[in-house]
Amino acid sequence: MARLLPQIHSPADLQRLSDEELQELAYEIRQELIKVLTTRPAHFASNLGVVELCLALHLTFDFSKDRLIWDTGHQIYPHKLITGRYDRFHTIRTKGGLMGFPNPAESPYDLFMTGHAGCSVSCISGLKAADDHLGHKDRKAVAVIGDGALPSGIVFEAFNNIGGMGQDVLVILNDNKMSICPRTGGLARYLDQCRMTEFYQGSKRRLNQFLHAIPVLGPMAQSALEQLRDGVKAMLKHGMLFEELGFRYFGPVDGHDLPGLRKILRDLKTQKGPILLHVFTVKGYGVEQAAADPVTYHAPPVFEKLDPQSGRVVAFKKGGGKTYTDAVSAAIYAAMQRDPHVVVLTAAMCQGNKLEKIREQFPDRFYDVGICESHAVAFAAGLAKGGLKPIVDIYSTFLQRAFDQIFQEVCLQNLPVVFCMDRAGLSGPDGPTHHGAFDIPYLRLFPNMTLMAPGDEADVQPMLDFALQHNGPIALRYPKANLERVERDGPPPPIEWGKAEVIRWGSDGCFVAYGALLSQCVAAARRLRDYGLDIGVINARFAKPLDKDLLLRVVETVPLVITVEEGTLEGGFGSALLEAANAAGLDTRNIVRAGLPDRFIEHGERGELLADCGLSVEHLVALVRARHCDLGRDDPCLLAQH
Repeated sequence: MARLLPQIHSPADLQRLSDEELQELAYEIRQELIKVLTTRPAHFASNLGVVELCLALHLTFDFSKDRLIWDTGHQIYPHKLITGRYDRFHTIRTKGGLMGFPNPAESPYDLFMTGHAGCSVSCISGLKAADDHLGHKDRKAVAVIGDGALPSGIVFEAFNNIGGMGQDVLVILNDNKMSICPRTGGLARYLDQCRMTEFYQGSKRRLNQFLHAIPVLGPMAQSALEQLRDGVKAMLKHGMLFEELGFRYFGPVDGHDLPGLRKILRDLKTQKGPILLHVFTVKGYGVEQAAADPVTYHAPPVFEKLDPQSGRVVAFKKGGGKTYTDAVSAAIYAAMQRDPHVVVLTAAMCQGNKLEKIREQFPDRFYDVGICESHAVAFAAGLAKGGLKPIVDIYSTFLQRAFDQIFQEVCLQNLPVVFCMDRAGLSGPDGPTHHGAFDIPYLRLFPNMTLMAPGDEADVQPMLDFALQHNGPIALRYPKANLERVERDGPPPPIEWGKAEVIRWGSDGCFVAYGALLSQCVAAARRLRDYGLDIGVINARFAKPLDKDLLLRVVETVPLVITVEEGTLEGGFGSALLEAANAAGLDTRNIVRAGLPDRFIEHGERGELLADCGLSVEHLVALVRARHCDLGRDDPCLLAQH
């Protein structure tokens, strides 16, 4: 049972704690993080690594008026625990409970709902500019960004602008040598040089002592001495990259030395101009297994069994069945075995996309570009132009970051790039920053683009194989969900460009499902037979191009057509069918669209959220029954209610 955490109602309560009590509080925070993992999956290692940094920041600054933004936001748990949310912490990542990312609706200490990496520096710069304009120049501005997010292009755009303006902004680089997987690229190697901490710090101290001991011999000697000083500093001070951008570089410092962190933050608090503090932390610090394997423990499965003596994880709770991510990864692997021209790109999501086996077996055909989605897509365009078959395997929500490159470098050039969009639809407890709700509308805009979605397991490998043979941009969307396979009268027909699949015909109505909600539609149609309603089901397979021959015939001949999609209704698959029917001069009053409403969907289990959005089997059944009743016909639905 925590002794100190229940007494922390705001960061101001930290000030009365002794150094020993602060260390005890850090331990209690880590125990709370472990406790969460005994009930549900959550971000873990990243939160363990920032406990001391979080405490030091809140002990040094007053963020009830000063400004603090945590980049990406999945390391927000310690911050939540000391900003008045301890009593609700057990609800984190549950429907109606605390969000697993910053959320301004929960607390004034959360300024932005951050879930995409790299934007904190730009946002803190904007906040500082606004405060200065409005006469609040005494407000301090701090952004905490990880080394995994640092290569994002927007970060250097922000550095360039802050350096040019000379803003009083403190950027803390939380360097733990990790993104979700180990960081990659030239900037990672640059930061690794700074890990020569003992040599670096000792050499700098000796250099300064030596230079200060030399007497001034005259103007020329003084000038030469300054040049010598600058030259040696350039060799030893690895932060010169940031200094050339206009930041004064401090560090590196130990991110788990709470007294040391407090001292340097107090010193920097009064400094003017752009400052970068380089902090070394260990992802998973305080839990031996997490520190040794931060990839597995980034967001591990539920801890089913813990050793009460050591606190070590003895067993994880076994996961569910095979997922769409598993199936797509297996299909990619099979394609790479067959065709040496197939290559795979990911943006720091090797583990999330389950590409580890591909990375190991095909290292020369696997590219992890880091959290640089715009670069990933433009790079893929170059690969395609050069004669390879690139697959960009990326979360739907993160592909949005490369909108312009999809337009200019891929679609405008009509290049054969395959986009595998994981987490399309509702991503569950990760919430609105991670739901892949918008890919259908934003990709449907582009000429030359083809959009596909597997209705079930039977579609996955044939669709990927089709995509790799297609001569143009093509996207495949699939959810964070277990695979399902719907019953068919025979084998599924082969994938043909722009052709849908009829699962069954129905005289009273028809579900037209785009994507993995096909199984819900089949189940709803089966249940509606109990009410005497004969409802058909079509697996649309393509949102662009639509199977107009089939779907417009359905609109013209069936009294009720229900489009079903796990994406936003605005501009989505249902809208595409309405547009096509309107262009054909058809009456569209019999078309009903079911999908995600025009609001940001909160976090919760996928099944809970589908029900909230009217996409569960029960809701689809009720929708059809209600619409048939609205038709005013002598309907079996009406009879069933009496």
